[in-house]
Amino acid sequence: MMNSLTRRAFLKTTGFATLASATAPAFAETKAHYKLIGFTKPFQDLGADECADTVDQVGWDGVECPVRSKGQIEPERAADQLPKLIEALRKRGKEVTVITTDVKAADDNSEKLLRLAAKLGIKRYRLGFFDYDKDKSIPDQVKAMTSRLAEIAAMNKQIGILGGIQNHSGAERFGCAVWDIWTAIKDLDPRFLGNFFDIGHATIEGGSSWPIEARLMQPYMMTVSVKDFVWEKAAKGGKSKWVPLGEGLLNKSFFRLVENDQLQWPDLSPRGI
Repeated sequence: MMNSLTRRAFLKTTGFATLASATAPAFAETKAHYKLIGFTKPFQDLGADECADTVDQVGWDGVECPVRSKGQIEPERAADQLPKLIEALRKRGKEVTVITTDVKAADDNSEKLLRLAAKLGIKRYRLGFFDYDKDKSIPDQVKAMTSRLAEIAAMNKQIGILGGIQNHSGAERFGCAVWDIWTAIKDLDPRFLGNFFDIGHATIEGGSSWPIEARLMQPYMMTVSVKDFVWEKAAKGGKSKWVPLGEGLLNKSFFRLVENDQLQWPDLSPRGI
């Protein structure tokens, strides 16, 4: 249950992460103006009420819910299950702020799910992942991705929802370099397609260059994902390992940028999102 985590261990670990976030400069009590959202993937097997109870105990403002294949809610069951989760959270003063999806194209299944989310009051979602084909030209693939994301942005505009593509880490995934995301979305309206900026993955891939990447992506940031990590020696070189927030290599000066609004966050709400 809960993906090999005991409930007590999860609450202890996540409680620390939430406390670290709450006491970091970006979330200091006197200046807090960002919602603290937790990803429910570690306990996605829980029912709606038990999930909402867990979120309430941890102290998050809301959740990012996996509405995708093998996620907390399968897309074909979203019409039945998503309203139940929203209601369970609402009773506890919480919300579904973001949904994580398998959306990778402006097709009928994607439109159906996103229209449902928008109808239920969910304004943001995370796209699925895209991988490079090692046998094809990288510039050609970025060009094709630019066209695909433009189609998704047009669909989002029609629906009235904001999508975000996450910068990740890995050998073959689109978005690990961050610059490829910027190249693909720089001419799109950030009200409808932006960046799900992950400072953990950005640090893994960019090392000390994360401030440049954060500044590059700031006009398109729809959310900031915060995870901490350490490097471990492996048979084929180093590998990253996630650790509780505050125990790893994440540079805390990132939070000062957020606290002081030095990233100049895009003002999305007055424009309908």
